Amino acid sequence: MNTPDSNFLLFRNTMRITEGHLEGFRSAINRAVDFVEQHGPQLMVEVFVDEERLLAHSFQLYRDSDSVREHWKLSDPYIQDVMEHCTVEHFEVFGEPDEDVIAGIRAALGDQLTPAFSPRFTGFVRFGGE
Repeated sequence: MNTPDSNFLLFRNTMRITEGHLEGFRSAINRAVDFVEQHGPQLMVEVFVDEERLLAHSFQLYRDSDSVREHWKLSDPYIQDVMEHCTVEHFEVFGEPDEDVIAGIRAALGDQLTPAFSPRFTGFVRFGGE
């Protein structure tokens, strides 16, 4: 089993876009992604929008739990702006965040949604086409 010396965390956030808010959502998510591309700790952010079903899927790759905390501190206003246009339908965490990050995720999602956690089994990461 391949186990690199890293604690990469991959988040998958499935959001239900509020009816009539598609353009507002698109604008808010673009501002958020532009900000984190310039200032955030994420190694990767990708967002996919299914306009017909009003669903969006966001994937974010973090180096570790410290990176997640840094993202939360820097990006909270942008996150709030996005959330004006959608609700979280499903949230998955791949990897093993520390207890502080687990508690933060659960607090952010509230009692209405239980996040799914899947510990890493095996794999590898290539950056820059290496």
